[in-house]
Amino acid sequence: MIIQLPLRLIAGMFLLFVGCSPKIKDTTKPNILFIMSDDHAYQAISAYHDSLLQTPNIDRLAKEGIRFTNASVTNSICAPSRATILTGKHTHLHGKVDNRFPFDTTQTTFPQLFKKAGYKTAMFGKLHFGNSPKGVDEFKILPGQGHYINPDFITTEQDTVRIEGYATDIITDLTLDWLEREAQDDTPFMLMYLHKAPHRPWWPRADKFAEFTQKTFPEPATLFDDYKGRGSAAKTAEMNLLKHMMYSHDSKIRPELITAMGDQVQPSVNEFENGFYGPYHRATLEQRALYKPTLDRINAEFETQWPKMTDQQKMRWKYQRYMQDYLATISSIDDNLGRVLNYLDQSGLSENTIVIYTSDQGFYLGEHGWFDKRFIYDESFKTPLIIRWPRKIQGEQIVTEMVQNLDYAPTLLNLAQIEIPKYMQGKSLKPLLFSEEEETQKWNRDAVYYHYYEYPAVHMVKRHYGLVSEDYKLAHFYYDVDEWELYDRKEDPQEINNVISDPAYTEVVIELKEKLAEMRLEYKDSPELDQYYIDLYRQNGYLTN
Repeated sequence: MIIQLPLRLIAGMFLLFVGCSPKIKDTTKPNILFIMSDDHAYQAISAYHDSLLQTPNIDRLAKEGIRFTNASVTNSICAPSRATILTGKHTHLHGKVDNRFPFDTTQTTFPQLFKKAGYKTAMFGKLHFGNSPKGVDEFKILPGQGHYINPDFITTEQDTVRIEGYATDIITDLTLDWLEREAQDDTPFMLMYLHKAPHRPWWPRADKFAEFTQKTFPEPATLFDDYKGRGSAAKTAEMNLLKHMMYSHDSKIRPELITAMGDQVQPSVNEFENGFYGPYHRATLEQRALYKPTLDRINAEFETQWPKMTDQQKMRWKYQRYMQDYLATISSIDDNLGRVLNYLDQSGLSENTIVIYTSDQGFYLGEHGWFDKRFIYDESFKTPLIIRWPRKIQGEQIVTEMVQNLDYAPTLLNLAQIEIPKYMQGKSLKPLLFSEEEETQKWNRDAVYYHYYEYPAVHMVKRHYGLVSEDYKLAHFYYDVDEWELYDRKEDPQEINNVISDPAYTEVVIELKEKLAEMRLEYKDSPELDQYYIDLYRQNGYLTN
């Protein structure tokens, strides 16, 4: 059953109301608003790069707080990254190494520690795994990946409701409604505001869909990368825009048109079953009518132009279609973030509320001809991270130190004066948040550790682990290959030349391999664990050899 949530209708009214008589909170402990989008590339935030999209509200956070330019993930894939954020542990320890196997829910997550410390807690949006998040007083979460149009939500009562509207708007409505109901007394809160967008298949709201399909976006310099300077992992990955991006599921070409055009649609690409009509038919007839003119225009252009295009022109066409939809979903995130920031201001909550904006990993926006993530390479590995706390943190700061999603849980606990469990492997970012020199000197991390496991699977990115320092990136690809890659991050920022065999880097390779072995030991990773997760795949039928 579809139910209409009237929150958007009253949002403006209550904002005006609370704006007339703001209530300034004066609590010892800060409030926490943790905001996370899904697959939001740092390249698509104008505070980081302004060539693709303007994001004024995310930029506002950066101006009023701290922007981290070297934030990264430990494993660039959705559910493992989220489990790392919740537990403060590397994926090989919390066990959620991929999107396939379940998360061990007996583990303690940081919301549980906040709740135990007396915080009000809530979660709205995309968790991705588990139907009963621990440590939250109230939740409405999307089952699995969730849907953009008229999404279903699992509620605190363990029932499932369908809410009419667009997911990004609805998740914001739920967040604002909770703040209005629960954040007006002196009890501190920890609220997780978790967007589905911009996760594939990138269905924008109908008005954004119409707007952004009229735009043209600059191409990345490496759009036509041939991977000559890299190993087999880059050459065999299945994430090329031309060869692997789906016509219906991704580019919004109606399946019946593809069938009618027959051999004119080349290259042939396997489609997800019901990849177009599954999302589209969730819309009501009225909603479909809003999408139809834009869909008609896209499909008419494809029918007349595609058969005439060269492969290079097809690549460019797919890139533009991808950017139009992907960036349109982010535009909605930014608009809705503005609604939340305005509410915090007008209700008097801003001063003592720590706002964190991040994503569960980075994403390829056509760089190296790719979409998706998974690799240790920068576009996948790096993630946006912005933190604002007006009461304590000076604005307009940029931090270049290497930090990871592993650090989020200990940081939030530290700032809330809650004891950090000894099992957490991350470090509190507190020394980097304050401008005092004696604080910043306490930070001494010179490299971070990364490990990706989900292979063979969708996109076919090979298993690999590695370390990343300011100057270098060393990766070991294993299981069905035994290959090492080394990139000079200063001389080769686009990571197109593997110099592992270059005699000029012999000493660097020796030093970094020793450092990597030490890091694996420090973080309790090992060849035995590598084999354990390979065997787990084999036992579950994912490997045949």
